[in-house]
Amino acid sequence: MNRRTFLKGAAFAGLAGAPGAAAQAPSGNAGKPLANDFVTVWESSDPPNLYAYSPGITHLPNGRLIATMDMGGSAVEKLPGIRKDRWLWRGKIFSSDDRGRTWKHRSDMPMKHARPFLAGKWLYVLGHASVAPNWNRNGDLTVMRSSDNGETWSEPAPLTEGQQWHQAPSNVVYANGRVYLVMERNTNTGYGDWPVAFLAPVLMSAPLDADLRKREVWTFSNELSGDQLLSKIGMPHLIGVPFFKLGRTTPEGSPTTRPMRPLGWLETNVVQFTDPDHVWYDPTGRTFHLWMRSHTGSTNFAAILKAVESEDRARITLQPETAPSGEVMLYVPCPGGQMKFHILYDEKTRLFWLLSTQSTDSMTRPERLGRDRVSLPNNERHRLALHFSKNCVDWCFAGMVANSGAQGQGRHYASMVIDGDDLHVLSRSGDARAKSAHDGNLLTFHTVRRFRDLVY
Repeated sequence: MNRRTFLKGAAFAGLAGAPGAAAQAPSGNAGKPLANDFVTVWESSDPPNLYAYSPGITHLPNGRLIATMDMGGSAVEKLPGIRKDRWLWRGKIFSSDDRGRTWKHRSDMPMKHARPFLAGKWLYVLGHASVAPNWNRNGDLTVMRSSDNGETWSEPAPLTEGQQWHQAPSNVVYANGRVYLVMERNTNTGYGDWPVAFLAPVLMSAPLDADLRKREVWTFSNELSGDQLLSKIGMPHLIGVPFFKLGRTTPEGSPTTRPMRPLGWLETNVVQFTDPDHVWYDPTGRTFHLWMRSHTGSTNFAAILKAVESEDRARITLQPETAPSGEVMLYVPCPGGQMKFHILYDEKTRLFWLLSTQSTDSMTRPERLGRDRVSLPNNERHRLALHFSKNCVDWCFAGMVANSGAQGQGRHYASMVIDGDDLHVLSRSGDARAKSAHDGNLLTFHTVRRFRDLVY
């Protein structure tokens, strides 16, 4: 990385992530970003046509940081060397050995929506492939492995055949000597629009010491899409879901239809409650919960499902969760739950940390939104916020991580990882050259120093 890119935005000594910089408590500084300045990890060479997507990050025992992303846009297929055999090598893997100050490109990968994670003594990246001849179609689950901390990588290994998968780089949970994560299968590949109603989360689990490139070591849960579950339990009442009628939400003659699509969920995190006081605590350790971005047209709800593992770990069953009253509970409060979010459990504080998009004007009439706003009013993407909670329902605002100050310049779809006393954040971002808040031109790295000091 050259010095211009590295210092872009501010001199490094002034960055919020610089050594010795203390995190600011929310009182009196609630709106002041904790880590607004950044290091650029990747920058588009063609912002109108080449975009940064899917930031994923993990921290290795030797201190190395691994970052992943994929490229989108019409210019992807025109990049030199991106087509190899039947794969489209649209993803990239980077590493940093100085806590994010500089980054080195390590490898390409034929995947999107991928995330890096550790299992046993190996480092993995798992996503889904783009395969010829339909380069832009979501493809089969695919995994790559490194045995030397990301220096070199194995050939891509498919875990499924002839399927279409989806997700965003969300969290990974370790329990029972196993790794747990979620990918989503498209259950209606013939649907021509955004298939959010047909995306079915699948909780995947495998032993930590297994070779995760082999399909037989994985346990896959059953599937529950929004379309499947809502047809059984009926539409939720009294909470304004869906917020808009399906279809066009703006008057005829408006520059955009800003359509409301059918209800669904996507971009799933997995959590496990280990507090015996929690109403959903399972002393056997075999119950997990899926926390999902909820597509309702409104804001600040997450959709949830319960996942119960069999005693022999051979089966995982997804089902609706219920309140203590016995009533089905499909939605829970979640700041930024209308957009992709990332949940991380911190053993030291015994708190869940939530990195999500803050919404400020979701009650604006769709036709009154500015031209630089994407889709519906709940689709604001330029304010990245941090919260904490002891139960995943009652969230306390910890601070604003980053705010671009412009609705067309995203700070969103971020992933995070704990590194000692600090919290590193990798964001899908954009500057004034970006096509839109959705289609940004930067992958940016931010650090919140001494993040635990934000607890009150």
